[in-house]
This record gives sequence, C-alpha cells and structure tokens, in this order.
Amino acid sequence: MQNAITSLFKIKYPIIQAGMIWASGWKLASAVSNAGGLGIIGAASMYPEVLKEHIQKCKKATNAPFGVNVPMLYPDIDQIIQIIIDEGVKIVFTSAGNPKTWTSDLQHHGITVVHVVSSVKFALKAQEAGVNAVVAEGFEAGGHNGRDETTTFTLIPMVKEQLKIPLIAAGGIATGAGMLAAMILGADGVQVGSRFVASEEASSHINFKNLVVQAKEGDTQLTLKELAPVRLLKNKFFDDIKLLYSKNPAKEDLIALLGHGRAKKGMFEGDLVEGELEIGQISGLIHDIKPAAQIMKDMMIEFEIAKKQLSFL
Repeated sequence: MQNAITSLFKIKYPIIQAGMIWASGWKLASAVSNAGGLGIIGAASMYPEVLKEHIQKCKKATNAPFGVNVPMLYPDIDQIIQIIIDEGVKIVFTSAGNPKTWTSDLQHHGITVVHVVSSVKFALKAQEAGVNAVVAEGFEAGGHNGRDETTTFTLIPMVKEQLKIPLIAAGGIATGAGMLAAMILGADGVQVGSRFVASEEASSHINFKNLVVQAKEGDTQLTLKELAPVRLLKNKFFDDIKLLYSKNPAKEDLIALLGHGRAKKGMFEGDLVEGELEIGQISGLIHDIKPAAQIMKDMMIEFEIAKKQLSFL
C-alpha cells in the first residue's frame, strides 16, 4: 500500500504506533516496525540515558524505520535531541510545544519531523514551521489532549481542507474500519495508541493492560484542563479529582493533588487505585491483549474488508 505516508517513512502500511508514556519502549516500537508500520519510542517517560539505551536496542531489534516521540516541554530536551542525532534516528514526532524550536535543526541532520496538534490553528503553525507531516489528534484520544474537545471525525476534514503536507489522524482509531474512515475523511495515515497499550510488547503494567481490556463506554473522561487536559480511566484518583472540583479548587490545589509520578504509578507500576491511567475512549472496543504484529495484521484485514463493504453501497 503506497501513499504519502508510506513513502515519507518508507514503511509498508500507513499505521503509526503512538509514542505513549510508560508504554512505548523499544520492544513495542521494533515489533510494530517489523510488522510494516512505524514504531515510535516514547521519550516522555525516559531519562536521556534510558532513551539512548532504548534507541540502541531498537536498532538491534529491527532493520525497519522507527522514530522517537519528543514532548517539547521535556526538561532535558537539549540532551534528548543530541542523543537522537548522535544515534542516527531518522524520524522524530514532536508535541506539546512550538515546532519552530527544533524542526530546522533536526532536518539539517536528515531527520523527518512530524508535529502532533489538536486544532486547525496549530496544524497550520506546524506547516509554517516546516514540518514534514502533521498528526491531528481528536478529543477521543488518550493521554494529554486538546482543550477544544474537537472530535477526530470533525478535526480531520477541517485540517485537510487547509493543509498542504501529509496528514495523520489520531484519536479513537483501533480498527481497520476506523483507519478507512479516517482516510476517507482526508488522512494519509493513522496514529494508533490505545490499541497498542493492550499489546504484549507494551511496557505498561499488566494490571493496566487488563483494565483497558475491561473498559466500557463512558469509563474514561477528560479532566485537569487547568493544568494539561488528560483523558483518564475512572478510578479512585479520578474520583478524588472530581471531588476536589466540587470545592471550586485553585490551580495550586489541583497541582497538589496530582503530585509527582502519578502516571508512572498507574501505568507502569500497576497501581489502579491511586495511579493516573491514561487511555482513549476507544478502549471500550479493545477486548484482548495481542502481539503487536497481530494487531497490525488484524487492522489491515479489517481495512480491506471495510473497503469491499463500501463498494456495495
């Protein structure tokens, strides 16, 4: 399958695995890349030396292209960028910041740069900054999200209408049918997060994976907009947030409740009570834990079946 995204990344299928905090280590990234997609190492939960180790292991585990996701707000961003350059990584997804900051420097070293956005406004700013492609992520997505609550079904065609560079859809996509829908709306490829959390290779804790599989419609909600909007599975920690909101808290109160290490505690250490459990709405459609290669295969089979079904309309 050849299009703008497969050509840009030199991959077989236009499926990108999201760089998810505490889930996207070298094992998952290499497995997705070996299966024909684009695996991404999530740098957000890694110290610089840890990221370096993951990149080196990923290079040994796959000969296929893979990338690194870098939140621009990362405190050690200078070291992270230098490691990426030194290790010869060829694809970088940036997020949570101004794409102008690093795009030209990365491209100077032969690196393809993609920026993640949640609105038409920021998609155009990313294009102006010179990125090679944009990920437009809808309100359904897990983890940190846009404040405007624009759904993927609405966001993709609005971005496509004005964007001139390749477009990747994200948020609420876990099946081949969802992939086809996003591409019909104008996307050149899809970024998939939650489905790969429930993979054997994801570095997230098995307790978290099992809870994702058990999730039903309505079990996630976007919260903490005053800090950084994040979609969470509902648990005791989420209930504590809800209770605090009922008391009209100041921003400082929310920060105090969040504390430090909540995401690690929940997603990596498996504390389902006090941990922060970031996942997308599509978790209600995820019913099992599979190898990443099987997820890729299933998505492409579903994609082809959905295409054939459309031909009868």
